[in-house]
Formats: sequence, C-alpha cells, structure tokens
Amino acid sequence: MNPDEHLPPVHADDAEKDRPLRDDTRLLGRILGDVLRQQTGEEGYARIEGIRQTAIRFRRGHGEEADAARAALSAMLDGLSAAQVLEVVRAFSYFSQLANIAEDVHQNRHRRMHALAGSPPQRGSLAGAIAALASGGVGAEAIVAWCEGARVSPVLTAHPTEVQRKSILDAERGIAELVAMRDRMALSPAEWREVEQRLHRRVLGLWQTAMLRLSRLQVVDEIENGLAYYRYTFLAELPRLYADLAASLGSHALDGRRLAPFLRMGSWIGGDRDGNPFVTAQTLVHAVRAQAGVAFGHYLDEVHRLGGELSLSSRLARPTPALLGLAAAAHDANPHRQDEPYRQALIGVYARLAATAQRKSGVTLPRAPHVEMPPYDAPEAFAADLATIADSLATHGAAELGEERLEPLRYAVAAFGFHLASLDLRQNADVHEAVVGEMLEKSAVVAEYAALDEPARIALLAAELANPRPLRSPFADYSERARAELAIVDAAAGVHADYGAEAIPHYVISKCQSVSDLLEVGVLLKEVGLARGNALALDIVPLFETIDDLDGASRTLDAALAIPLYRAWVTSRGGRQEVMLGYSDSNKDGGYLASNWGLYRAQRGLTAVARERGVA
Repeated sequence: MNPDEHLPPVHADDAEKDRPLRDDTRLLGRILGDVLRQQTGEEGYARIEGIRQTAIRFRRGHGEEADAARAALSAMLDGLSAAQVLEVVRAFSYFSQLANIAEDVHQNRHRRMHALAGSPPQRGSLAGAIAALASGGVGAEAIVAWCEGARVSPVLTAHPTEVQRKSILDAERGIAELVAMRDRMALSPAEWREVEQRLHRRVLGLWQTAMLRLSRLQVVDEIENGLAYYRYTFLAELPRLYADLAASLGSHALDGRRLAPFLRMGSWIGGDRDGNPFVTAQTLVHAVRAQAGVAFGHYLDEVHRLGGELSLSSRLARPTPALLGLAAAAHDANPHRQDEPYRQALIGVYARLAATAQRKSGVTLPRAPHVEMPPYDAPEAFAADLATIADSLATHGAAELGEERLEPLRYAVAAFGFHLASLDLRQNADVHEAVVGEMLEKSAVVAEYAALDEPARIALLAAELANPRPLRSPFADYSERARAELAIVDAAAGVHADYGAEAIPHYVISKCQSVSDLLEVGVLLKEVGLARGNALALDIVPLFETIDDLDGASRTLDAALAIPLYRAWVTSRGGRQEVMLGYSDSNKDGGYLASNWGLYRAQRGLTAVARERGVA
C-alpha cells in the first residue's frame, strides 16, 4: 500500500521534524503491502489498492469528480464477496493500526529529542507540571505534602467495547520496538535487513491472527487481559514515575522521606457484578489471587536479580548491624557467600517472599528458595527489610547501587502491596433492596420491606444497624440471588483479612437514588463484620447516574450525613465521602446538554453539602 496518499499535508516548518514519522509510516505501509501481495495475490492486492485510491479521490474531490468517485466506489464495493469484504476491512484496519504505531513512536522520539537538547520541560510532563507550580509560587515542599493526602487511581474495567486481543497487542508492541530501534542505534545494512524481516514476520502474524474472538470472554479471561497491562506497563512505569518525581522535587524537599504512594491502580474486573451474573464470590477471590500472583512474580524476580547485583563483601564494606542480622536470619550455609551479607540477606528475603506468595496466591515460583523462612504478615514487613538493605548501603557510600533496582522495588511495594490493585465491588441498588428485604422478612423483622416508604425504611435500617445481633439465619432458605450476594460480602471480608483493607476499598452502588440505598449496603457489610458499630472497613460509594438522580444527589448525601451512624462511618474513613457521577448514563437519559448541566449542578451541590457537613 502507498502510505503517502494517507499522510496529511506538510507545512514547510514541520517537514523536517516530521520526516521520521513519514518514513516510518511509509515503511510500515510498504511492509503491509508486501504481506497483502503474498497473502491475497496480485489480484487481491490490486483490488484493495483500487478501492483505496478511489476512496481517496472521493474524499479529496469536489462536485462531479467526487460524485464519479462515489459511484465507482459503490460499484467496486457492491461487487465484493463476503471473503473479499473481510480482506478489505482487515487491510484498512491494519494500516490504521500501523499508522498509529508510527505516531506513538514519533511522540516518544520527540520527547527524547527535547530531553537530549536540554529543552524546557514539556507541557504535560511531570517536570512541566512542577515548573508551572513553581511559577505559581507552589514549592517542592508543598507538593510533597500534597502527595501525603492525595489519591489518584486509574481504574481498569472490563468494558464491552474493549475487544482488542492480547495477541494483537503483543504483536503491535513488538512492531513499535522494532521501529524505534533505528532511533537508538546505528544499524548496518545487514542489521537493517534483519529488522525489516522481523517487521515483515510481525505484520504477517497480525494478518493471519483473527481480530475478534468467536466466543465471548469469560470473567477469568477479562481478569487475565487486565493483568497484562501490569506486566506491560504499570509494574515498571509506576515506580519510575515516583522516582522521577522525587528526583525533580529534590532531596531537600523530601528531607530524608520517601514520596507517599499517591497514585495506585484500581480495578472493577472481577468485582463489578452490576448486570453481570458471572461475577461471583469465586471470581472475586480468583481476581484477588491472580492480581497478587502478578505482584509476587514481579517482586520475586526483582529480589532475585538484586541478589545477583549486590555481591558486596564484608571484607571491603561495613554493613549495619540490622543488615547483618537480616543476613544471619537466613541461615545460608553456602561457603561462597559467607562474606556477602547482602546476598545472604536477600536469600532470606526471597524465601520469606516465596512463602508469602504461595500462601496468598498459589503462584508457581520462578525458582525455589535456598532456605525455608516464615511468610511476611503484610507488605509493610517486606518493605521494612528492603529499607534495611537501602539504609545499610547508604552507610558505606553505596546508596547509588540501589537506585537501579532497589529503589523502584521499594516504590512498587508501596504502590502495589501484596494485592497489586484495589478491587472495587459494584452492584445495582435494586439488588441490595431485594436481598436486604428478603433477610428482614425471613427474620420476621418486617412483613414486606418493599412496601415501606423512604422514612420508614431509613428508621428500620438504622435500628437494624444499631442492633449487634446478625440478621442472617443459617436456618433460613434464601433465594439464589440472596445467597450469591451474601457470598460476595463473605468473600470480601476474607480478602480484607488476608490482603488488607486496600485490596477492596470501595463498594459502589449503581443507580443510587436514596439514603436507604446506602444503608442497605451497610446492613450487608454488617453481616460479615465489615461494618462494626461506628467503624466501616470500606467506603460506601453512591453512583448517581440518571438526570433525576443527579438532581437529587446533594439532597441524598445531605440526608445521609445527617444520620449520626452514617456520619460516624464517614469519620472512620478519614472524613472523606467518595461519590461517583454517571457521565454515560446521564447522557443516554437526557442527552448531551441536559447531562452536562446536571453533572455541573450535582458537583456544585455535592461540594456545598460536604463543606457544610465538614467532610471532604
């Protein structure tokens, strides 16, 4: 395929800086064309090229010329068989994807060129943000303090529009790496031919890989797809982000401290059961254990590599007593390591981490530990051992030996813990109403919960929450839906016990409309010990979605915060109330203009209520 006709017009000032982009796009277009000739024959290639060129004439033409091109294009497309249509669609789709890869590579190329040239920080970069804050009178110390109380949490969801396969993502990453190679090194003619051959093989593999699956993804598949992004990006890049930010702020601002992990990943995959009956207690536990397995796999690899790097001898350096104690605790009998306390310490750390990984995730160990050690109770204990190693290195002038791997590992543990990502629970308010109503009725607390008006529901639920006895009876015959929902909160309580509260920090209520919707979730959490008196173990998060719900959001929140027990719950969660607003559903409900106006009013109203009630 000839990519030049797809490229935008070039202004003289931009011609030189965008030349590599145009070269990359031409290269990938030529390779795709070679693959099309090979796979569809000259006739198939000519057909695709003819359609492409006619489409370009239609797009660029005017008047009679455009009309003639449109008629020709319609005739060409109408005459295609189903197999030929598929070839055309796939050819155009893959060219667009390859062009996007070239643009991504070019963006990275520009950032690198700016860095090499010593240019001022670019807009959108961390350094640019810090420079902008500094120009506004916000110092590095204030940024460090902000990090202590901030929380930024990108959340992955198994959205039905995300259909790109992991196999295709892997191939595209490989293509991007090959295209970027010529920027990073001078290639000989033989090396360049090898790169082109590898690119051809990657594009050929793409062409013969189905874009879509024929079967619907199961929840376990969605979980695995989500975890791929951690292996690709987050495990390496999040620690690097913290390290870069710390370096930009300077040691004087940190004053011996480490940046608080203000950016942590979240997920709904395996916990979002609103409209998805396949998300069960079993898939929730599977998601948490699978996430933990990815985190432990990364930690085990990094600790192993760190042990290979820190070959320091006690004959040449003097570690701290704490480090020597960590080394002694490993009981490493290998005579070749008797003067290598850092390696001995890391052998013990690896053994404890391996025991923890097997207990919490059942992960297959990449390599067996040299010794047997007890597992870590919490990620803080693992982080403390890593801090002991870092502190010891600093005492004998070797702190920089930890900068490449130890420091990123410490930031990774702070950001990911043993759970990798916070998993949110989500269910529709109507389901909570039905399940809590069933429990109340089977316990003879009320005859027909659904018949009560809102004030009566609030009074009944508040009384139930104040009653220490459990509502659920082991002798009652609950519906399948009630059993499933209760199993979910049972599983959540188990996850809290095994992985800590950060593993499941939020319970999101879809289509929340009233205070009783909030209290019903409180009743469910009380049954499993996640709500005890004035203490709540995870945030109850209302999601206001329709135009009417947005209109009443501030009234609902104000009424909830007026209830002493609910206000105490918010206090127990740090005095913060999280609220979600439905951009998509309000748009479907009322249209673009009504949705944006409703969202604006809801945000202003909720902020005012929170300010008046003294919560964040």
